[in-house]
Amino acid sequence: MRHRNAGYKLGRNTSHRRALLRNLVTSIVMEDRVHTTITKAKAARPHVERLITLGKKGDLHSRRRALSYLMTREAVTRLFETVAPRYGDRNGGYLRIVRTGFQKGDGAEKAFIELLGAEQILDEKRQQRAEARAKRREEAQKAMEEQQPPAEGAA
Repeated sequence: MRHRNAGYKLGRNTSHRRALLRNLVTSIVMEDRVHTTITKAKAARPHVERLITLGKKGDLHSRRRALSYLMTREAVTRLFETVAPRYGDRNGGYLRIVRTGFQKGDGAEKAFIELLGAEQILDEKRQQRAEARAKRREEAQKAMEEQQPPAEGAA
């Protein structure tokens, strides 16, 4: 029986599970949205929410606690300067888990775990990627046209 056993084991030993969650939480803070399995998303949610609450406090002790958990200094900076101020008037519930289907190999259920209010930022990133793709496509098209010799009269 699993009475009073909180948390998810995720089929890993303690150190592996801790490393996995730290990496996942760092990725969520840096990228605003991560595609993962439902169970990992549910396991990471309380950690991210706790860190955002630390970011809202904003004092030195909170920054050091966040630094002890997150993997990079850039993630801590982004948490305190960009992510946490978004939720100044909100008491919890900073994340959304959106189910996206099933994994091809083992049938595990997949989901996006994303920060609320990140839609505008994600749309801007999507537009920038689309513009960069279009620019590369045009350059490749020009290069192909220059390589082909001009077609002379086919008689």
